[in-house]
Amino acid sequence: MGEQSTVEQSAELKQSAELEQSAALKQSWDDFCERLKAAKEMVFHPDAPASALDRAAGLRMLARNIALALDVQYENADPLRPELTHYFDWRRKQGGDNADALYLGAIIDGRETYRVSGNLGTASFIAFTAIDSGITPWGGAASGTLVASALQADAAGNFELILSPESQPGNWLQTSEKTLRVTIRQFFGDWENETPMRARIERIGADLLAPEFTADALMSGLRRSADWLGEVTRYWHQTLSLWRARPLEFLSFRELTNNGIDATPGGEPFLAYWALAADEALIIRVYPPRQASYWNFEFGNWWMETMDYRHRLTSTNHQQAVREYDGEVILVVAHDDPGVPNWLDASGYASGYIVCRWMGSDSTPQPSIQRIKREALLDNLPPFIQRIDADSRRLQIAARRRGIAKRFSGF
Repeated sequence: MGEQSTVEQSAELKQSAELEQSAALKQSWDDFCERLKAAKEMVFHPDAPASALDRAAGLRMLARNIALALDVQYENADPLRPELTHYFDWRRKQGGDNADALYLGAIIDGRETYRVSGNLGTASFIAFTAIDSGITPWGGAASGTLVASALQADAAGNFELILSPESQPGNWLQTSEKTLRVTIRQFFGDWENETPMRARIERIGADLLAPEFTADALMSGLRRSADWLGEVTRYWHQTLSLWRARPLEFLSFRELTNNGIDATPGGEPFLAYWALAADEALIIRVYPPRQASYWNFEFGNWWMETMDYRHRLTSTNHQQAVREYDGEVILVVAHDDPGVPNWLDASGYASGYIVCRWMGSDSTPQPSIQRIKREALLDNLPPFIQRIDADSRRLQIAARRRGIAKRFSGF
């Protein structure tokens, strides 16, 4: 009888524990949903744009990034078993993502040793960055950077890169105990012909045992993911607010921020806040550097998302932009087609940001911005500015769709 009683008692304890954990799981899911609901507060913040379009874009941004939050905070957040995560694309965006870019990254432990290997591809600009912990949702400053031009690869572009705190022969990116992430940036100038990198990451000395799935790990991951989504929304809102205080002026990140955020290495990004009524246009003018491995203008809304660069002309770069006969680049921001090659389609938004990047350049010119009435546009442009017809415009957009399909075909 005593033995039977012990078995029954054990079964009852197990059943009680199961019921308790089921209740905790249920509460965890409710808490996850409540935290997601709370993230919308920034979309309806008094300082955020109040139009229905801007608020819809804010909610879309939140919805798009739920999967990313789960990926970087739960699904792929094990530094002992990392995989390269594909961060942003034409559907999932945040943080001033670059329309020319393909971003890869992984959570790592800077005390461990990792190998990244594969084929570099042919993007105009490639950089590997080790990122330390910091005050932003993505971490802090870069502790080490290696650009592709300094990387040893074979004639076919195959490479191997070691990430570790101790020096290694060959390609090596130094990490430290503060390092929490590796990010790989690829910027494409010729969307249709440049090929993306194919790479993998592995921790050297890793075992092949599968990680254990537990209810506690899930609950913790859900909480971290929902909190992170709210944090990134708040952070980028606060960041763009700094530039809104000085509208229509291209300013370096170093001029207005002091948070040590990881920025694209090897160049100088300038950001400007823009605001544009339906009957207005912006004229952006600059003489690009004589020598540069890559440059671009990326264009986005208040939520630090690039515009729809798949179906609309919302960015340009050193390969795509049409220069005037004296080398000047003139861009026109408008809600309708102004008939010039370098049109940035405002897409119905009343405000947002523009980033200009000069990479590997011999100078860092600061573009000018002029806001005018749309009806006075031609009066404010050079008389011999190059023009574009409707057929050529359609060809521009068709080329973008082909380029996007090639860049993201592996994801």
